[in-house]
Amino acid sequence: MKRKSLALALAAVLCVSSLTACGSSGNDSKKDTADKGTEAGTESGGETEQVEKEQIEVPDEPTKGGTLTVSLSSSPRNLDPAKYTGSYEGQVINNVCDRVVEYNKDLSEIVPSLAEDWTVSDDGLTYVFKIRQGVKFQKGEYQDGREMTAEDIAYSLNRSAKDSSLNRLDMLENAEVTGDWEVTCTLAEPNAAFLTALTDAGNSIVPKEEVEGWGDDFGAHLVGTGPFAMESFELDQQSVLVKNPDYWVAEPNLDKLVFKVITDSNQAANALKTGEIDIASSITGEAVKSVRDDSKLQLMEMPGLHVAYIYFNQVNGPTADKKVREALIKAINVEEMTASIYQYGEAVPAKLSLPPGSWGYDASCEELVPDYDPEGAKKLLTEAGYPDGFECDLYISNTALREKMATLVQAYLKTNLNVTVNINKSEWGTFSESAASGNADMYGMSWTWYPDPYFFLNKLFSSKEIGALGNGQGFSNAEVDQLLDDALKATDQNERAEMYKKALRIVTEELPGIFYSNENVIHGLNPEVQDFVQKADNQMFFVTPWTNVWKVQ
Repeated sequence: MKRKSLALALAAVLCVSSLTACGSSGNDSKKDTADKGTEAGTESGGETEQVEKEQIEVPDEPTKGGTLTVSLSSSPRNLDPAKYTGSYEGQVINNVCDRVVEYNKDLSEIVPSLAEDWTVSDDGLTYVFKIRQGVKFQKGEYQDGREMTAEDIAYSLNRSAKDSSLNRLDMLENAEVTGDWEVTCTLAEPNAAFLTALTDAGNSIVPKEEVEGWGDDFGAHLVGTGPFAMESFELDQQSVLVKNPDYWVAEPNLDKLVFKVITDSNQAANALKTGEIDIASSITGEAVKSVRDDSKLQLMEMPGLHVAYIYFNQVNGPTADKKVREALIKAINVEEMTASIYQYGEAVPAKLSLPPGSWGYDASCEELVPDYDPEGAKKLLTEAGYPDGFECDLYISNTALREKMATLVQAYLKTNLNVTVNINKSEWGTFSESAASGNADMYGMSWTWYPDPYFFLNKLFSSKEIGALGNGQGFSNAEVDQLLDDALKATDQNERAEMYKKALRIVTEELPGIFYSNENVIHGLNPEVQDFVQKADNQMFFVTPWTNVWKVQ
């Protein structure tokens, strides 16, 4: 009965909270940053009813032309690949530029792109890429659509290794031209995640003339070899792209691709209903239900490569004590909390710091996470020397889903442990600085990247990342460090997976935080949109070897 009463009380807290009133937008920013899903979902823990969708007449052959408008739930800030920091910039960059290699349709394999082929030395230190010929840059201010060369590949990769704001290519020691159409990359030490890193938007290939000509303004005048060229970029408004008729993969079916900033999910859903936009990306909260229940719209849902979590300080304050961390975990009913945060089935409860979609996931580690046990939590906190609780700070970004989470955590810990949680919310830049500083008692955010465990476990738990956003709480374990390092030196994925699973088990046993949900990738579409492929990493591509998106006119 106590658990039932607490659940009702917490629901009431959410309804009266000034942070997130019942029925308000569930917009969230993934800065905190594969095929079509079903029309069914869950609402407040129960099954939703199937809604019969109206069918439109679709011609046998793709319609050429037209403009496709896509909403982004946060504004891109800098479209220079070396300087971008959020997934929203990545959506635009990925459609203006290409990379040396790419992930395939379902993120299961690295495939050729601007490199037709490559070889790797036995010691894993040298990668030799055969560069594709006949690929042209879009026309810009400082070059007239010239052919891309091996020099452009080497320049772009070296620039990223030196200047990337998030160290996206820090394993690269040097890229050099070793033939007319050949580039050799030398790593500082073996790193099996190198090819995966090359698929990131931050490692896109750009022309030196445009970078140097525009200087700090290059991001607003981005030029690449991709399917769309940038026509205009209006900060906090929209990015307008026009088709590149000379794109080496295929001529785009669409004439224009517009990324429009709509920060409120409900407004994005309304814009979808009125036809102002064609795709509402990353919608959450009531907007999901609105699209799901509209017979004229389509909802695409799939599990994402995503973990939302609360990270405990490993070095300073009460949470440096493992007993305290265990007590805090036992005091929070994760399943109940997740159902309250994601009322329309936007996520599922989680337990581990790696998403189930990663090939390093080990379900047997789930049993290491303590169950909800308020009485056991009180006993542990008393043993740790805090019989009357304590006061601590929880840092979050000012997004709806994080605010809901923080409110619930505050209520759970006060009710079950007399722990007072002060919620500190701020915009992304301020939050990320606080989280990376090592001074936060706890911080709550989410992490989404690639299937390779490196991009989760290494970035969140390697001692090398202490002081960065991923490991701002100072997690350090010599055995974990060794396993993570060894996994990068191995070339066989099965061997790497076993090392990551061992590291995951140790990390989980240390109870570094509460990993409470795996959010879905959710898009709303007008039915006129054809051949759009949804991906688990939430990246949107509109012309690839496997799809060329078009609209029924």
